[in-house]
Amino acid sequence: MIGASTRRWSPFAVTARYAPRAEARLAAAHGGDRWIVAAVVSLVAVGVVMVLNTSFFFAGDRFDDPYHVIRKHVLSIVLGTLGCLVASRLGSRHYERLAYPLLAVAAVALIVVLIPGIGLVRGGARRWLDLGPLNFQPSELAKIAVVLYLARSIVRKGPRMRSFALGVLPHALVVAALAGLILVEPDFGAAALLGMLLVVMLFVGGARGRDLLLPLLPVLPLAVYAVSSSPYRVRRVLTFLDPWKDPLDSGFQLVQSFLAVGSGGILGSGIGEGKQKMFYLPEAHTDFIFSVVGEELGLVGALVVVVLFATLAFRGFRIAIHHPQPFGQLVACGVTVLLVLQAGLNMAVVLGLLPTKGLTLPFVSYGGSAMLTSLMAAGILLALSRETGVRRCG
Repeated sequence: MIGASTRRWSPFAVTARYAPRAEARLAAAHGGDRWIVAAVVSLVAVGVVMVLNTSFFFAGDRFDDPYHVIRKHVLSIVLGTLGCLVASRLGSRHYERLAYPLLAVAAVALIVVLIPGIGLVRGGARRWLDLGPLNFQPSELAKIAVVLYLARSIVRKGPRMRSFALGVLPHALVVAALAGLILVEPDFGAAALLGMLLVVMLFVGGARGRDLLLPLLPVLPLAVYAVSSSPYRVRRVLTFLDPWKDPLDSGFQLVQSFLAVGSGGILGSGIGEGKQKMFYLPEAHTDFIFSVVGEELGLVGALVVVVLFATLAFRGFRIAIHHPQPFGQLVACGVTVLLVLQAGLNMAVVLGLLPTKGLTLPFVSYGGSAMLTSLMAAGILLALSRETGVRRCG
């Protein structure tokens, strides 16, 4: 386990021994981390304003109802908040028991969504299940399931994590199977995110750096093939290298994102005064909502969003360091990496630092299942913060 007896192989070694009764007392005595609550509430509030702002004309044109998108967004926030509250009241022992069942549910959902007639197809991708008022994306559930699975399995393996065959390979195969199903949809961004999450959690869990490099040997050629065999992925890479070469076709979205961010200046044009959301910037309320933040709120507004995610990262990793249980340490680390890494990738795409991946900005972008899972992930962090025994605002 990731405790004092295995300190030599675990970066998150602690001296405290896990005791269920002590956990219960700590959970009862300490509330959730108020900084995390403040950061998440602020991000969600920014998202509500920007989703209404960016979707008003789009929804009016597409659905003959300017408030169609924002109503669904608010519904996802309400459901996600309920999920967050439930998740924040569970203990790490509950999450440990849920790890494998949740992984199985996610795997089944990823298979079911690929069945013709069941999975919804949009833009050539089959990623959604129709659940009535909301469409659910199984890949979002898979992200949390992978975090819990890796945390439980890594803790159970203990010092064996330093073995490639026993520690790294089994986890890599499981995550690769899920990522493979996601690639079939196709959703390259979510699959890549799972791969990055795997590497981080294995390293934190005690795997040797050289063992983490071995799986990359076959993965890199496969990644090159996955990109080169798909014309639209090749076009994305070429567009990323030089979006101005074809600004009216393949480079249109990225060029419009540059124009939005660049025109915002220091203070922005003002909320509601942006022009790019008016049918110039595609996906303005989802993947590229950060562009409109830069245009209407300027550099100051964009930096506020970055600071909020930085706060979430700092408090999340602080929980990981102070949690008395190895499983809780790894879950806190994994959930924090999941949220902050996705946010960083989204912003990097918007700013042209990475090719377009189709990842939303957590808590801010429109997206039913993405909002649900993000808020539940925040609830998991709050649950773990109640068990740390550190001051809520310290």
